[in-house]
Amino acid sequence: MLVQASQAALVPEAEAVPDEELAEQADGIISLGGDGTMLGALRLVVGRPVPVLGVNHGNLGFLVEIPPDGLAAALEQLVREEFTIEPHSCLVTTEPAEHAAFNDLVLARRGRGALSVDLTVNGQRFGYYRCDAVVVATPTGSTAYNYAAGGPVLSPSAPALVVTPVAPMAGVSRPIVLGPSDEVRLHVAPDSATAGLEVDGTEAGSLAVDGVLTAHLLQDAARVVRLSAGEHASRSRVKLSLLDLPLRPDQLLDLVPEHLRKRLDQAPPGKWKS
Repeated sequence: MLVQASQAALVPEAEAVPDEELAEQADGIISLGGDGTMLGALRLVVGRPVPVLGVNHGNLGFLVEIPPDGLAAALEQLVREEFTIEPHSCLVTTEPAEHAAFNDLVLARRGRGALSVDLTVNGQRFGYYRCDAVVVATPTGSTAYNYAAGGPVLSPSAPALVVTPVAPMAGVSRPIVLGPSDEVRLHVAPDSATAGLEVDGTEAGSLAVDGVLTAHLLQDAARVVRLSAGEHASRSRVKLSLLDLPLRPDQLLDLVPEHLRKRLDQAPPGKWKS
């Protein structure tokens, strides 16, 4: 068993190797963490047909499927080959540097002033944005920052990407859904604040005036293991609907009738967990 050198202390019985070697040698990857860890695992093997299984040690995860206490059973199911493979696309950049993003690429203003960028698609000018940030998202990432900014939820099976402005003040104010062969170019205008680039939520540099971000969709860039695709989709729909509620999880209890709350309080530990 191999493990990333940076995580060697967490799995002392495994052989620690550099990321490049792990990506080349691994026949399958187990990601222990939340969606952020899962995204890192997918980026590690982008373009290789290596199945990735997510075990949830995070909070609200859409990609990860297996609870921590379900790992042993999940491994047995893998041995029995009782699983399906879910392909995922990613965004690939060539400027300002090469990156792969399975959720989103974000240009966000840094410091004072607004972000001002011009949008070009396949060499054709589409307009400009004056806003706090611009999100370019995959179908997987459409439920993340894009969704929080008012963008549409794309089906995981849709070969598409979406460009969404955050807090638009002028220019294009609505999300734009593009096809799988479209190339997006965002050019930082002369009246713009410095733009910070984030790749799947991780800072990846900045763009000054005249800086350019280009991106296109790479389909079937990674493979996610699904042990129960139907149940995972149902749980994801519930999580997505909860994001629209203006209440914290503990505040949801106020919506439960008192007699049911008493039953919950009196139930043996674990009785009502699913």
